[in-house]
Amino acid sequence: MVNFDNQLIKLLPRVARLKLISASDSFELVLNDVICQAGDATRYAYFPTDGFISLLRTVDSRPGLEVGMVGREGMLGVQAVLGVASTPLLAVVQGPGVALRIGVDQLDSQLADSPDLRRVLNRYVYVLMAQLATSAACLRHHQIEQRLARWLLMTQDRARADRFQMTQEFLAYMLGVRRVSITAAARVLQREGLIRYARGDLSVIHRSGLEKMACSCYASDRREYTEVLGVVA
Repeated sequence: MVNFDNQLIKLLPRVARLKLISASDSFELVLNDVICQAGDATRYAYFPTDGFISLLRTVDSRPGLEVGMVGREGMLGVQAVLGVASTPLLAVVQGPGVALRIGVDQLDSQLADSPDLRRVLNRYVYVLMAQLATSAACLRHHQIEQRLARWLLMTQDRARADRFQMTQEFLAYMLGVRRVSITAAARVLQREGLIRYARGDLSVIHRSGLEKMACSCYASDRREYTEVLGVVA
């Protein structure tokens, strides 16, 4: 049985929550699977209950840059809430797990019948828009060490684990920098005693220190989520 541990679903009153669950099915999130490509027709919305999904944007056939992340705090497919038929971003599973999946026609029906569901998802759309804007500003203004610390904290929040398998090539891809920049940034975090990283095996060993190292964008994202939705991300 799937544990429906998704923050948005948990915000719904019992009747609306059970109705949404009954119209949905369980979907396995497999590491590195592409859930959708930019421009694809929107067929489903996903509410992760475990694992997480990276949202990436590609420009001129260049490698993608991660602009957002969706875990149990949110949903994939917010464009369906706005009545938009196509997908704006590439979505790739970066943490395996399970999601609740609902077809867009069923979601439309649920939104029409449930003001509570409409209110919660509208608020999440706002939060996601704010987070995407923050990511753009973060890329422009903050140092790579700060951005790496933020990314690791976001990953830890969604994976609910202290240890990950990730290569420098992968981190460079996610953060939109050269591998040499990741090498230098990881050394700084290791020297400060915040992480342990060797041969693709990365462990967070000092979370509070990592929070101090991270740029203000991490705290801003969490504050936005809490203030708009009333729960901790």
